[in-house]
Order: sequence, then C-alpha cells, then structure tokens
Amino acid sequence: MKIVVGITGSSGVVHAVDFLKKCPSDKFLIVSKWGKALLKDEMNMSEKDLQPYVKRQFQNDDLTAPLASGSNKFDAYVIIPCSTSTLGKIASGIGDTLITRTAQVALKERFKLVICVRETPISAIALEQAARLSQAGAIIMPVSPPLYFVPKTVEEYVSAFTDKLLGVLGLRESKGWRAEELE
Repeated sequence: MKIVVGITGSSGVVHAVDFLKKCPSDKFLIVSKWGKALLKDEMNMSEKDLQPYVKRQFQNDDLTAPLASGSNKFDAYVIIPCSTSTLGKIASGIGDTLITRTAQVALKERFKLVICVRETPISAIALEQAARLSQAGAIIMPVSPPLYFVPKTVEEYVSAFTDKLLGVLGLRESKGWRAEELE
C-alpha cells in the first residue's frame, strides 16, 4: 500500500511522527515550511529524522513531483496535522504547493484522502470547508483520540489516535468501545 503523508504547520506534529513510525505501508512524505518549524519546536526533530520511516520525501514547493499527477496512483493521502489554512486552500481548489496539489489529485482521482485537522475551536468558515471536502469524498478526522480506555500517558493518548487512523485506512483493527461484548 502506498500512503502519502503531508505535515503542515498546525500544532500536534507528535501525531504525524507516531503515525510514520507505526504505519506499515510504503510512505511518501511532504513537509511544509511550517511543518518543519513545528517538528523543531515541538519534537526537537528535523525532517531528516523522519527518513528511516519513509520510502521517499518530496519538497513542498516541487510541483513537478510524481505525486502532483493523477497518472501516479497512491492508495491514501493523510494530512496530519492539517492546518485550517491548508484545509481552506484544498476546499477552495488551490493547489499552489505539493501538499495542496496532491490533495487535488486525491479528490479528482477518488483516492482516499484523510484530513486530520488539529485546531480548536473551529470557526464556522473552517467547518463549512470541512463539510465541503467531506461531500467531495475526503474523510475529515479531527485529532481527537478515543478516551474510553482511559489513557494514562501522553504516548497512550497519541497512540490511540494513530490506531484509529490506521483503522480508517484499513491497516489495523483498533479496539472498539466494549468490543469484548461482541466476541
């Protein structure tokens, strides 16, 4: 399975790092300028630290990259975390970066697009944009981990969201609420 991962400048890059480490698929990475800043500020990492977890990385300003063309198939595109600015650009059809152009490709080719918005509160404008993208086929997945298993550490909290995301992608079955009652 080929998964494209976009990291934008919204707080919560720990979720992207956890996803990159745990996702078993071939991953192709795009990190925005502000995503790079958050990697440094929040994780004391650079994009080079992510290389062991990806097959290939593309620069966000490279609109000649193979991901910019619908003739190159991928199975899913996950933007994690997704800023509301990126959400707005995608909803408006703006493809001025590789992150937003790849989202256009995913939508037009009907590839799975999962947008992990990390913002709170969310404005009415961003909600309308999210609804518009959902109607176009994107999965809007706010970074909101399930808490019914009562996480005891930040790592468990982050991991719960990653497991849910891997489930949405069909890569893992995540433990559901009171799932044992269905056995």
